[in-house]
Amino acid sequence: MKTIAVLAGDGIGQEIVREALKVLSVLKLDLEMHEALVGGSAYDVHGHPLPASTLELAMKSDAVLFGAVGDWKYDKLDRPLRPEQAILGLRKNMGLFANFRPAICYPQLVGASSLKNELIAGLDILIIRELTGDIYFGQPRGQRVATDGHFPGAPEAFDTMRYSRPEIERIAHVAFQAAQKRSKRLTSVDKANVLETSQFWRDVVIQVSAQYPDVALDHMYVDNAAMQLVKEPKKFDVLVTGNLFGDILSDEAAMLTGSIGMLPSASLNANNQGLYEPSHGSAPDIAGQGIANPLATILSAAMMLKFSLQEPQAALLIEEAVSSVLQAGLRTGDIFSEGCTRVNTQEMGDAVAKALSGLVKSGV
Repeated sequence: MKTIAVLAGDGIGQEIVREALKVLSVLKLDLEMHEALVGGSAYDVHGHPLPASTLELAMKSDAVLFGAVGDWKYDKLDRPLRPEQAILGLRKNMGLFANFRPAICYPQLVGASSLKNELIAGLDILIIRELTGDIYFGQPRGQRVATDGHFPGAPEAFDTMRYSRPEIERIAHVAFQAAQKRSKRLTSVDKANVLETSQFWRDVVIQVSAQYPDVALDHMYVDNAAMQLVKEPKKFDVLVTGNLFGDILSDEAAMLTGSIGMLPSASLNANNQGLYEPSHGSAPDIAGQGIANPLATILSAAMMLKFSLQEPQAALLIEEAVSSVLQAGLRTGDIFSEGCTRVNTQEMGDAVAKALSGLVKSGV
């Protein structure tokens, strides 16, 4: 039996995770679910966004299904107590160093993108983001003196962008191996013309590339990569980059598909234990209204089946169910267009579950 830590979190997290669990239940797999508080909801009860009990559950589970964390009401907390620290703590403690963020434009949603149809039709790119190094974790880190929650008297603030050779080597191997399974093209994104950290990144990636002669490697500065993603996105296949640049570029790539509500993600450690979450945030402005798009979370559950639970066929069935629902014209508000049928969060989850049930019964 495989165990899953279910950490729904804040905002729309409860709503979207509920629909993903509904879809998973159709498959009748031997899975044991354990729920726990995380983020702001955990702070309200335990005084910390990542309580020891939640971390222990995540560490001993085969995978974590994660919703989202964060709410404006926590913005005045000291940074170590803010909801977002939960996800950083999980990444660090679980050793989740490789973040997979696919950006796929479903044929049914070509018209939902802000780009011209010919630019994004058939789009299928994969961004691989290093998760445990870079400026998010680099030391030393400047401390500011707070005054009423603000910092008007602080002389300075600073963070340190830092990478070690082993950190770059391991994410490079992951990226090259992913490229081998696709079109054998890899773009490494950095800022080597300005940053010593990026020049080091580039040098190490080039050294690792010698072990993958079948993969064509090129390099691109992050500002140019950002421009090319909206100018000619289909020129890319697999991109690998550091933590900060990957955070920004993956969100940009998500919007190419029409809505960030469609984009799943997987964060893996060396043992393929993973945390699976939608690429979007907690959206407290729409929480409780039943209008959030659950498809990114449902597709994240499919990635969980594929990478951590060794159920690739079940993952494929979920993806096919999502595609069939979109083909039927069902849309949540973020991807709605004229001629389609607008549905709420629960109705979208019900539709995917029904489509999946039909696929299971037909033995596809």
